[in-house]
Amino acid sequence: MNIGIVGLGLIGGSLGLDLLAANQDSKQDSEINSQQNNYVWGLSRNPETCKQGEAIAAVNIADTDIENIPDRILAQTDLVVICTPIAAILPTLTAIAPKLPSHVIFTDVGSVKAAIVEPASTICSEFGQRFIGSHPMAGTAFQGILAAERNLFQNRPCVVTPSEDLEALEKVRSLWQSVGMRVFECSPAEHDRAVAMISHAPVMISASLIAACQQENDVKVLNLAQTLASSGFRDTSRVGGGNPELGRLMAEYNQSAVLRSLYAYRQTLQKVINLIEDQQWDQLEDFLAKTQRDRPFYVPE
Repeated sequence: MNIGIVGLGLIGGSLGLDLLAANQDSKQDSEINSQQNNYVWGLSRNPETCKQGEAIAAVNIADTDIENIPDRILAQTDLVVICTPIAAILPTLTAIAPKLPSHVIFTDVGSVKAAIVEPASTICSEFGQRFIGSHPMAGTAFQGILAAERNLFQNRPCVVTPSEDLEALEKVRSLWQSVGMRVFECSPAEHDRAVAMISHAPVMISASLIAACQQENDVKVLNLAQTLASSGFRDTSRVGGGNPELGRLMAEYNQSAVLRSLYAYRQTLQKVINLIEDQQWDQLEDFLAKTQRDRPFYVPE
């Protein structure tokens, strides 16, 4: 397939690496080789990122302007994956859709779907194109094209949103399956509620834990806590120490679902506080036994 990747960061770069790695047994050159091979073009705002993407073989060709991608390549494009931050998905689609042929299928990698899928589909329909929402749930603590890595998506879950256009849906499914993902289908609203519970709210909770620790007034105790912090604190605080822009966009574009999850967490946390205040140690142990039992449903051993 001929695939465009817009946004050459960790996700876009890793996707390109995997797609082009499938061509390793074929002759490589600057042309589109055969229908059995993937050809990947990329767009980035940063010229240096474009050069780095080409250098590490995440893309065959990259530029800051779609006008500089050869017409013959754009004309043969099958799929375009928008790998920008959430706030840039719709503006990016608006800017590039008119430059691409009507047969193109667009998808994205945003962690919010309800705010994206319907308006994106409307934009694409103006040009006879199609949009299928995607959310590949994979990543690392690092950012940028040089953080891209092979097999990032292997055996990780990916959500795609339903569509009456079964051909477009199947092509997007096949894209993610080709890089090793387990693909699931659900509505944008269902996706956003589920992801709020297991991804978006945990960022806020983890960040709040870090902030609470930093409120310690005794400098000696604070320094001791920072010195003693080990794997437990590292695991619990990891997502709270991530990309601030991404965390803000999660809350902004998935506000109602994030708040719903945080309200539920606040209610549960208050229950724990009450058990400790009332010295109900047996009930507290029962509560912890239940969470110990339930955790494997979310994080299988």
